[in-house]
Amino acid sequence: MLIEVRARLVEIGGSTSQDLGAGRIVGQVLVYLYLQENECSLDSIGDGIGLSKASISIAVRQLEQLGLVRKVWKKGDRKKYYRSADNIGNALQQGILSIVRQKVQLFGNELDAGLVLLDKDAVAKNEKKDLLFLQQRIGRAKKLQKRLDLVLGNPLLRLLTKAKNE
Repeated sequence: MLIEVRARLVEIGGSTSQDLGAGRIVGQVLVYLYLQENECSLDSIGDGIGLSKASISIAVRQLEQLGLVRKVWKKGDRKKYYRSADNIGNALQQGILSIVRQKVQLFGNELDAGLVLLDKDAVAKNEKKDLLFLQQRIGRAKKLQKRLDLVLGNPLLRLLTKAKNE
């Protein structure tokens, strides 16, 4: 029964993470580690989830960068061990904020690239109205992206989300 519950939760974590754009394996590894009482090696995580050590290693590195997983050293053992962050709620909020901010910045880059393409193209007279409309809409979207970037990057937001969890 316990194994089945853990497996179902790991799968839900994977699909949720995938929906957020972080990748299925990242979510599976995070939930797997969160549900473990002790730290786990890459091999044991892979065996528990049924994935390769290479896939687990990539996911663990991403989770480390987001502060959701930390490395634990065992004296006399050359293997690397991992466990979920001590304050998983705070780390998860910060991780999600980081992912959303990256996506907003990526969107901004695409908007910039779209404007550059529109500026380079010679437009026929009958397309001038469409061109102006598209440039205006992209310009408005770019302003929104910049506002979102400011809000998501605001140190006060990070402080508030951190204080909420303590």
